[in-house]
Amino acid sequence: MKVFTQSVNFNADSQLIMFVETKVLTLSKFHDKIVDAEVFLKVQNTSDKENKITEIKINIPGSELIVKRETKTFEEGVNAAVDNLKRQLKRSKEKLRDSMIS
Repeated sequence: MKVFTQSVNFNADSQLIMFVETKVLTLSKFHDKIVDAEVFLKVQNTSDKENKITEIKINIPGSELIVKRETKTFEEGVNAAVDNLKRQLKRSKEKLRDSMIS
């Protein structure tokens, strides 16, 4: 699976990029047909502490899963988004398996 990471309104350091890619690559354990993943890291210019937006889009044959999180840190956002995507991938795989059985 390929992981494309884009940072908006700031330059992400290599450690953050590596963290994102490592976390997103773990999703391949939950669905074997993931085409690729796009990760968008954005910083909003607000006085809010939760101004980091993490958006992950996973492309699987027939659909795409998108999760968006607003958090204090990108690491927190990536963890939350990946956890959510694990559940979505399991669900979509179960649906696929059910449709093959019936």
